[in-house]
Amino acid sequence: MSLRLWLRDRRLPAATIAIALAAGVAQILLWWFGPAPRTNDFVGPPRSGYTLTDARMTEFNAEGKPSFHLQSPHLERREGDDSLYLNSPTFQLPANQAGVPDWQGKSLYGWVNKSGTELKLQGPVDMHRAAFRDAPAAQIQTADITAWPKQNRLETAAPAQMVQGGTRISGIGMRADLNDKHLELLDDVHATFPPRKR
Repeated sequence: MSLRLWLRDRRLPAATIAIALAAGVAQILLWWFGPAPRTNDFVGPPRSGYTLTDARMTEFNAEGKPSFHLQSPHLERREGDDSLYLNSPTFQLPANQAGVPDWQGKSLYGWVNKSGTELKLQGPVDMHRAAFRDAPAAQIQTADITAWPKQNRLETAAPAQMVQGGTRISGIGMRADLNDKHLELLDDVHATFPPRKR
């Protein structure tokens, strides 16, 4: 009896064996050429969402000094998202200089990214610093600020106004480095400076 006649008489078992052999070869090729299994570097159970009332946070810089203080009457971390959502946050940006008061501020809403390196203050943002030595009190009014608390930097594309004593400076778009007291207004800048005392 020839192989051809044998296969014709036993079509169903022969097709089943051929499909099983093809599937086995395909699986072996997948194991051989396929990507390595992904390693799971996650340690511990997944974090659940939570809501805090009257929350207070302090973030520390690489030297272990406070780089940012934040308070919010309502803080929320949503399921599967490691960032924080804040209602009516108030904050303090340390001056990092002896004898210089911290910047105090408030906004309508806020958002902090997972690593705590970026902060978005949404809605109107008011910041002020108390007078010290021969420098009068300062106030900044703007909206929608993006801040990097560890570097003490912030910026916005919204209109901004700074008032310090009799000096008034306003413009559209602002960048500020609070460590070296550098303020940059980007467009449509207007300024009023009082005369200096002789």
